[in-house]
Order: sequence, then structure tokens, then C-alpha cells
Amino acid sequence: MTPEEVRQLNARYAAEPAEKLCAWTLERYGQRVALASSFGAEDVALIDILSKSAPGLRVFTLDTGRLNEETYEVMDRVRRRYGLVIETYFPETARVEALEREKGYYSFRQSVEARKECCGIRKVEPLRRALSGLEAWMTGLRREQAVTRTALELIEIDASNGGILKINPLAGWTHDQLWAYIRANAVPYNRLHDAGYPSIGCSPCTRAVAPGEDVRAGRWWWENPEHKECGLHLSPKAPKKAGGA
Repeated sequence: MTPEEVRQLNARYAAEPAEKLCAWTLERYGQRVALASSFGAEDVALIDILSKSAPGLRVFTLDTGRLNEETYEVMDRVRRRYGLVIETYFPETARVEALEREKGYYSFRQSVEARKECCGIRKVEPLRRALSGLEAWMTGLRREQAVTRTALELIEIDASNGGILKINPLAGWTHDQLWAYIRANAVPYNRLHDAGYPSIGCSPCTRAVAPGEDVRAGRWWWENPEHKECGLHLSPKAPKKAGGA
């Protein structure tokens, strides 16, 4: 798809509900598109939307080996509620073993580079395998989530993954809109959200946030906000700020 076609699609769906874009995605790509889900609030809401507007769209997840127990619980609740087959991708065992043998179990806290190395092994490489053979992938990303996501489009060409299409149906949703949808539709969600975790990743890289803190403050809390991406969702449009880790 050309940049001009993507621009036209963004204009076409800018004022449409997420359901319309989801339905178009399944109609256009069928089994050549899949939703990448970490089973946070955005992803479970999107799975509920897909169950109604695009049933049959594939769902995959990246199991890093360091997820919270509560994340596995909601994954199983969602699997049973919607009758999903969740395609799970794990990191390569030999690479995880080598990392922990050589650098220990918390090397990711030593520097931004060390953390990105861990994310590269546990997330980025498995994602590449998950996307192999696909023409598009879908995410639950929202612009409100982080300073690195303010320029997010509904539809993007993903240059980091071979130029396939990246579709973000909830890009323009607000926090209040998201949770209103979850409650109105009784969508299963991770109970850590009720314990002060607005954003949930690997267990040792996620903490609860205090009232008034940024929603991503609990992710890699030892780093500056502009660094808080794991490599799955890098964007050349993201704002850049000075400052170290």
C-alpha cells in the first residue's frame, strides 16, 4: 500500500467508530492480519470489538517468560470468553539462557541499552517471527499512552517490519472512553489495573503508579519517558528529547 493510499484511509476512518476499521481490516486481509495482544486494557477492549465486527481475526501474544500471574489469568479468561485460539510466541531459549548466564537476571536495569537488549531477545525477535507471512498487524495503541505515541496514526506503514501495514483502531480513544467501553460491555481485564497499574508489561519492569503520575510512569520507572519503548512500536515521528537514562 502506498503512502497516499494510507493517507486516504486515515482520512476515511478518522471520524468512524473503531468497529468500521476493524471490519475493513478483516475483509481486506483475512488470515494475513493478526492482533498483537499483551492483554492490557486496550487489547481486551479491542478483542471484544473484534468479536463483534471482525470475528475470526487472529490474535497472538508474546510470552516473555516474565509476565505477571494476573496477566496469565486474564489471558485464560479472555480465551474462554471469546473462544479464542491465542497464538503464543516465546523468546529463543538459547538466547535467554546466554543473557542470564552472562549478565544476570536484572541486567535490564543497568542502562537503556541493556534494557533494550533484553527486550530485543524477549519481545522484538519473537514479534518478527509472529509477523512472518503477514501483510498487516493490529495493535491497541493509543496516542494518550505516552510521549512516544502522540503522533500515532490509525493506519501506518511499518518500516521497522518490512513495510507491512500497522493498524491502530483505538489510536484516538481517551482513557475515559476506553474504560467506559470495558465496563459497559463487561470485558474481562487484568486485575492489576485495579491495583494502580495502568500499563502492564513484564513483572520486574512494571510497578503501580501513584495518583497523578503519568500512565507509563510504572514502566521502566528508572528511565526517562522518551525512552520507554521496547522496540515493538518505534516511530520516526515520535518526539525526541534530550536527557539520559
